[in-house]
Amino acid sequence: MEKLPKDHFFNPWHHASPGDKIPEFVNGIIEIPKGTRAKYELDKESGLLRLDRVLYSSVYYPANYGFIPQTYCEDKDPLDILIISQIDVVPMCIVPAKVIGVMRMLDNGEADDKIIAVAAGDPSVSHIKDISELPQHFISEMRHFFEEYKTLEHKAVVVEEFLEKKVAQNILNQGLGMYKDLF
Repeated sequence: MEKLPKDHFFNPWHHASPGDKIPEFVNGIIEIPKGTRAKYELDKESGLLRLDRVLYSSVYYPANYGFIPQTYCEDKDPLDILIISQIDVVPMCIVPAKVIGVMRMLDNGEADDKIIAVAAGDPSVSHIKDISELPQHFISEMRHFFEEYKTLEHKAVVVEEFLEKKVAQNILNQGLGMYKDLF
Protein backbone atom coordinates (compact mmCIF):
# COMPACT_ATOMS: atom_id res chain seq x y z
CA MET A 1 0.00 0.00 0.00
CA GLU A 2 1.25 3.47 -0.91
CA LYS A 3 1.81 5.99 1.84
CA LEU A 4 0.00 9.30 1.63
CA PRO A 5 1.99 12.48 2.09
CA LYS A 6 1.82 13.76 5.68
CA ASP A 7 0.00 16.90 4.57
CA HIS A 8 -2.71 14.86 2.81
CA PHE A 9 -5.65 14.37 5.15
CA PHE A 10 -9.39 14.84 5.26
CA ASN A 11 -10.54 18.08 6.84
CA PRO A 12 -14.34 18.24 7.21
CA TRP A 13 -14.38 22.03 6.85
CA HIS A 14 -12.73 21.90 3.44
CA HIS A 15 -13.62 18.44 2.11
CA ALA A 16 -17.18 17.68 3.26
CA SER A 17 -19.98 18.92 1.04
CA PRO A 18 -22.17 21.79 2.25
CA GLY A 19 -25.08 19.99 0.55
CA ASP A 20 -26.72 19.76 -2.83
CA LYS A 21 -30.01 21.56 -2.11
CA ILE A 22 -28.61 24.87 -0.85
CA PRO A 23 -29.97 27.23 0.47
CA GLU A 24 -33.13 25.33 1.54
CA PHE A 25 -31.16 22.37 2.92
CA VAL A 26 -27.57 22.21 4.13
CA ASN A 27 -25.18 19.72 5.68
CA GLY A 28 -24.19 20.59 9.23
CA ILE A 29 -21.23 18.92 10.91
CA ILE A 30 -21.90 18.55 14.61
CA GLU A 31 -19.19 19.58 17.05
CA ILE A 32 -21.30 19.69 20.23
CA PRO A 33 -24.29 17.45 21.01
CA LYS A 34 -27.30 19.11 22.61
CA GLY A 35 -27.44 18.77 26.37
CA THR A 36 -23.69 18.94 27.02
CA ARG A 37 -21.45 21.44 28.82
CA ALA A 38 -18.35 20.52 26.81
CA LYS A 39 -17.34 23.17 24.25
CA TYR A 40 -15.70 21.26 21.42
CA GLU A 41 -14.52 23.03 18.29
CA LEU A 42 -12.92 22.11 15.02
CA ASP A 43 -9.15 22.37 15.00
CA LYS A 44 -8.81 24.09 11.63
CA GLU A 45 -5.35 22.68 10.92
CA SER A 46 -5.89 19.00 11.70
CA GLY A 47 -9.63 18.67 11.08
CA LEU A 48 -10.03 16.98 14.48
CA LEU A 49 -12.19 18.14 17.36
CA ARG A 50 -10.50 19.90 20.25
CA LEU A 51 -11.96 20.40 23.72
CA ASP A 52 -11.92 24.17 23.99
CA ARG A 53 -13.31 24.23 27.53
CA VAL A 54 -16.03 23.00 29.84
CA LEU A 55 -18.64 25.74 30.15
CA TYR A 56 -18.10 27.85 33.26
CA SER A 57 -21.85 28.14 33.89
CA SER A 58 -24.20 25.29 34.69
CA VAL A 59 -26.00 25.60 31.36
CA TYR A 60 -26.25 23.09 28.53
CA TYR A 61 -26.37 23.46 24.75
CA PRO A 62 -30.08 23.64 23.78
CA ALA A 63 -29.54 22.11 20.31
CA ASN A 64 -26.87 20.23 18.39
CA TYR A 65 -24.19 22.77 17.48
CA GLY A 66 -21.71 22.72 14.65
CA PHE A 67 -20.64 24.31 11.40
CA ILE A 68 -21.45 24.31 7.72
CA PRO A 69 -18.59 23.01 5.57
CA GLN A 70 -17.04 25.23 2.91
CA THR A 71 -18.34 28.44 4.50
CA TYR A 72 -16.42 31.36 5.99
CA CYS A 73 -17.51 34.33 8.08
CA GLU A 74 -16.20 37.61 9.42
CA ASP A 75 -15.15 35.87 12.66
CA LYS A 76 -12.64 33.82 10.58
CA ASP A 77 -14.51 30.58 11.24
CA PRO A 78 -16.98 28.47 9.28
CA LEU A 79 -20.63 29.50 9.62
CA ASP A 80 -22.20 28.14 12.82
CA ILE A 81 -25.37 26.07 12.80
CA LEU A 82 -27.79 24.92 15.49
CA ILE A 83 -29.66 21.79 14.41
CA ILE A 84 -32.83 21.00 16.30
CA SER A 85 -33.58 17.31 16.77
CA GLN A 86 -35.11 15.04 19.38
CA ILE A 87 -31.74 13.26 19.71
CA ASP A 88 -28.25 14.26 20.79
CA VAL A 89 -26.11 13.87 17.67
CA VAL A 90 -22.59 12.50 18.06
CA PRO A 91 -19.73 14.88 17.21
CA MET A 92 -18.42 14.89 13.62
CA CYS A 93 -21.68 13.50 12.27
CA ILE A 94 -22.92 15.07 9.01
CA VAL A 95 -26.57 16.05 9.49
CA PRO A 96 -28.68 17.03 6.49
CA ALA A 97 -30.83 19.89 7.79
CA LYS A 98 -33.57 22.25 6.65
CA VAL A 99 -32.70 25.93 7.18
CA ILE A 100 -35.52 27.68 9.08
CA GLY A 101 -33.97 30.90 10.40
CA VAL A 102 -31.00 32.65 11.95
CA MET A 103 -30.01 34.00 15.35
CA ARG A 104 -28.12 37.28 14.90
CA MET A 105 -25.56 37.54 17.67
CA LEU A 106 -22.59 39.61 18.80
CA ASP A 107 -19.79 37.82 20.65
CA ASN A 108 -17.44 40.34 22.28
CA GLY A 109 -18.71 42.94 19.81
CA GLU A 110 -18.10 40.75 16.75
CA ALA A 111 -20.87 39.35 14.50
CA ASP A 112 -21.35 35.63 15.15
CA ASP A 113 -24.57 34.54 13.45
CA LYS A 114 -26.01 31.08 14.03
CA ILE A 115 -28.07 29.40 11.32
CA ILE A 116 -31.08 27.64 12.87
CA ALA A 117 -32.13 24.39 11.18
CA VAL A 118 -34.09 21.20 11.81
CA ALA A 119 -32.72 17.72 11.17
CA ALA A 120 -34.18 16.62 7.83
CA GLY A 121 -34.25 12.97 8.94
CA ASP A 122 -36.06 13.58 12.24
CA PRO A 123 -39.85 13.24 11.80
CA SER A 124 -40.46 15.09 15.08
CA VAL A 125 -39.13 18.36 13.59
CA SER A 126 -38.71 17.91 9.82
CA HIS A 127 -42.18 19.36 9.15
CA ILE A 128 -41.09 22.79 10.50
CA LYS A 129 -40.63 25.29 7.65
CA ASP A 130 -39.75 28.55 9.43
CA ILE A 131 -38.40 29.69 12.78
CA SER A 132 -41.78 31.34 13.48
CA GLU A 133 -43.20 27.81 13.95
CA LEU A 134 -40.93 27.04 16.91
CA PRO A 135 -42.41 27.38 20.39
CA GLN A 136 -41.62 30.82 21.82
CA HIS A 137 -40.28 29.15 24.95
CA PHE A 138 -37.64 27.29 22.92
CA ILE A 139 -36.55 30.57 21.30
CA SER A 140 -36.28 32.04 24.82
CA GLU A 141 -34.17 29.06 25.94
CA MET A 142 -31.75 29.54 23.03
CA ARG A 143 -31.51 33.28 23.75
CA HIS A 144 -30.94 32.65 27.45
CA PHE A 145 -28.26 30.03 26.81
CA PHE A 146 -26.21 32.20 24.47
CA GLU A 147 -26.59 35.33 26.59
CA GLU A 148 -25.51 33.50 29.75
CA TYR A 149 -23.01 30.78 28.79
CA LYS A 150 -19.99 33.11 28.90
CA THR A 151 -21.07 35.29 31.85
CA LEU A 152 -18.71 33.65 34.36
CA GLU A 153 -15.86 34.13 31.85
CA HIS A 154 -16.65 37.86 31.91
CA LYS A 155 -17.33 37.89 28.16
CA ALA A 156 -20.22 39.76 26.59
CA VAL A 157 -22.65 38.03 24.23
CA VAL A 158 -25.68 39.85 22.84
CA VAL A 159 -28.43 38.01 21.00
CA GLU A 160 -29.82 40.69 18.72
CA GLU A 161 -32.75 38.94 17.04
CA PHE A 162 -34.13 35.80 15.46
CA LEU A 163 -34.99 36.18 11.79
CA GLU A 164 -36.80 34.13 9.15
CA LYS A 165 -35.32 31.59 6.76
CA LYS A 166 -34.90 34.01 3.82
CA VAL A 167 -32.42 36.06 5.88
CA ALA A 168 -30.69 32.84 6.97
CA GLN A 169 -30.43 31.66 3.37
CA ASN A 170 -28.83 34.98 2.36
CA ILE A 171 -26.29 34.68 5.19
CA LEU A 172 -25.57 31.09 4.12
CA ASN A 173 -24.98 32.18 0.51
CA GLN A 174 -22.66 34.96 1.71
CA GLY A 175 -20.68 32.44 3.80
CA LEU A 176 -20.34 30.09 0.83
CA GLY A 177 -19.19 33.00 -1.36
CA MET A 178 -16.63 34.20 1.20
CA TYR A 179 -15.21 30.67 1.41
CA LYS A 180 -14.89 30.40 -2.38
CA ASP A 181 -13.19 33.81 -2.52
CA LEU A 182 -10.68 32.87 0.19
CA PHE A 183 -9.98 29.22 -0.56
